[in-house]
Amino acid sequence: MDTAYLIETIIKVVVILLIFSALAGIGTYFERKVLAFMQRRLGPMNVGPYGLLQVAADGIKLFTKEDIIPSNVVGPIFKIAPAITAATAFMASAAIPFLPPFEIFGYEVHPIVADVNIGILYILGMMAVGLYGPLLGGMASANKFSLISAARTAAVFISYEVVTGLALLAPIMMVGSLSLIDFNNYQAGGISHWIIWSQPVAFVLFWIAAFAETGRTPFHLIANDHEIIDGFGTEYSGMRWGLFFIGEYANMFFISFVIPLIFLGGYGDGTLLGALGLLGKMAFFFFFFLWTRAAWPDVRPDQLMWLCWKVLMPLAVINVVITGFVMMF
Repeated sequence: MDTAYLIETIIKVVVILLIFSALAGIGTYFERKVLAFMQRRLGPMNVGPYGLLQVAADGIKLFTKEDIIPSNVVGPIFKIAPAITAATAFMASAAIPFLPPFEIFGYEVHPIVADVNIGILYILGMMAVGLYGPLLGGMASANKFSLISAARTAAVFISYEVVTGLALLAPIMMVGSLSLIDFNNYQAGGISHWIIWSQPVAFVLFWIAAFAETGRTPFHLIANDHEIIDGFGTEYSGMRWGLFFIGEYANMFFISFVIPLIFLGGYGDGTLLGALGLLGKMAFFFFFFLWTRAAWPDVRPDQLMWLCWKVLMPLAVINVVITGFVMMF
């Protein structure tokens, strides 16, 4: 293997881990501020100017808080479950081109860890494996409420992964590739070439499914911390508890990159303006996650399953069939 390529890959991995781990913490600050603004409150204000150091305070608390492991849990599984959630989120990011290629001292850098030809399939696969974090955490906790939450998690993830895959099938048929870079290049002709215009149904379906895949309101039935207990995380404390939420917020950022890359032109022709445009689109979709939490109540589990299997999935299948006929004739 080329030494320069190996060093570049290691640097990319380290940068992604550092930046998005930090963004996961910063995301909690922005969420508190957005929710406070929409509910006419101030949010974090006491730690640093405008509460900006609240993120550091939360990090110190999580790293120094006692790691309590109840006596009846299944020890090895209980310990590794939070790491699965965080690890799979970061592993999914390997196939995402975060920015267009650029040069540093004459060396061209491609801001993607691995441009594999099955990039979208790889991302969906990693997100699917992420199910095992909360599932194993709830099952290993020796707590019936955690077990119920784990069952909810399995039902929601498995159901909405079907919708996610079917929603993306029609755009994949159009582009003829599973690489996100190919999706970006397909739309590089300008705003009129964006896939959202030819696949609005797929865009809406994927966007809705993204809320279920990340466990966000109004589909926040996975951790269900709005109830008396904290779902699969009830028995967790300290940084083990924090890893679940690093995975959740990292997934929100990564999904917020994937949606514009697939449907909204990505970074276009690779100019600085295109790169800024991609970051702006990502920021909007991340903000929309927060906005929705402030504006919508959670739905019941039966309503969530009804929406998936009786509304979203039939729409996705119909969209795929129509796309196939249009491409044929």
